[in-house]
Amino acid sequence: MPNTPADRGSVRPASVINENIRGLVDEGGLGSDDYLQLLVEWEAAVRSKGLCSDVTKAA
Repeated sequence: MPNTPADRGSVRPASVINENIRGLVDEGGLGSDDYLQLLVEWEAAVRSKGLCSDVTKAA
């Protein structure tokens, strides 16, 4: 079973994850397993920091 962000301990900052997402999109990786995993991780980072007001800015 794949690791979830909660399984890894600390959560990376949403801004770092967002940069990884943008890189995958630029490379045509939209919809890939890596992209989907990053979305899950990004959501966890946003929730952990209470950044819900910034959700529309990220992707």
